Amino acid sequence: MVLNYIWVAFFVIAFCVAVVRLVVWGDLTVFPAMMDSTFASSKTAFEISLGLTGVLSLWLGIMKIGEKGGVVNVLARLLSPVFVRLFPDIPKGHPVTGSIFMNIAANMLGLDNAATPLGLKAMEQMQALNTRKDTASNSMIMFLVLNTSGLTLIPVSIMVYRAQMGAQQPTDIFVPLLLATFFSTVAGIIVTSLFQRINLLNRVMLLTLGGACAVIAAIIWGFSRLDGETMNLVSTTVANVLLMTIIVGFIAAGVRKRIDVYGAFIEGAKEGFSTAVRIIPYLVAILVGIGVFRASGAMDVLISGVGTAVEACGLDSQWVGALPTALMKPLSGSGARGMMVDAMQTFGADSFVGRLSCVFQGTTDTTFYILAVYFGSVGISRTRHAVPCGLLADAAGIVAAIGVAYLFFS
Repeated sequence: MVLNYIWVAFFVIAFCVAVVRLVVWGDLTVFPAMMDSTFASSKTAFEISLGLTGVLSLWLGIMKIGEKGGVVNVLARLLSPVFVRLFPDIPKGHPVTGSIFMNIAANMLGLDNAATPLGLKAMEQMQALNTRKDTASNSMIMFLVLNTSGLTLIPVSIMVYRAQMGAQQPTDIFVPLLLATFFSTVAGIIVTSLFQRINLLNRVMLLTLGGACAVIAAIIWGFSRLDGETMNLVSTTVANVLLMTIIVGFIAAGVRKRIDVYGAFIEGAKEGFSTAVRIIPYLVAILVGIGVFRASGAMDVLISGVGTAVEACGLDSQWVGALPTALMKPLSGSGARGMMVDAMQTFGADSFVGRLSCVFQGTTDTTFYILAVYFGSVGISRTRHAVPCGLLADAAGIVAAIGVAYLFFS
């Protein structure tokens, strides 16, 4: 229901802004631009779904081998103490906890292509437990917020963009980004727990969050001792070694269990193909809405208004130049990437705005894209508190990114 209001708002606001531009300023290009964006966005949505087909087939095939080989069940048992508290609706030891863990791990390593199919698999398993098939369960919402908060340990792609844009030290955003995305994820967990009345003040959760803080600190310390080239090499190598280890480990577990590994892969791959087809209409809807909103100039109006309000309050408005990336990220990953590159081109890769745009890009994830794809894949139309929780996590990440950027780069 919330997505319905947001989708309608995109079109209504965009149309009103376009009418003002046409009537007041005589801008004859705005409506053609909006119509062009509808066709371009529809094409993009289909191309994304088509591109996901192969990746979904591959990873859901691998996941099926892991299920039949017993690997997912082992992960589920290991994670039960934590997951029974964050996901109390999921039975203890259920295989979906293994899928959730694999998805979160892939996101943390910056492996988006692997994370999406693993996440869709987890959603299908949670939908099987869901008693109201058109309404998001608490477990689904917590899982979505963990995804949209965008916890990333190795932001390889952002560092590569900075190198291409001529940054003297492409990795200088690594520590600030890691801190900001960690705050975003913790905020998402806390906000969602408040909505769902989950008690986080228990020994297991306190130890888990404390351990996570220690791991984050250790990673920051370790990478801060490396030069830029070595950091890029190590992070890329670690991510790819872990990914290949997962694939080979799942296959080895299947062989050990003496299952038909090839047959299991084909079975899972077929599910991947059908899932890719199912999400096409949902992607078309959300991307067309975003495209029209952007083409109308409504995003530019919003940014200008924020800048004026900040200056009127007597505050430093230096960070406002990077705000388009932050506001676009919940709507479109590629759009936010374009905003980030544009900020580095306009202000310089090593400028405050250029660096902050990069931190914004890695702090959170594409909230509405994830909601459309994940909920659309299982036919969820009533999202309950998923959108406000996801956006509050995004907001916490944006505020943290600004504060950390001023601390490191001002």
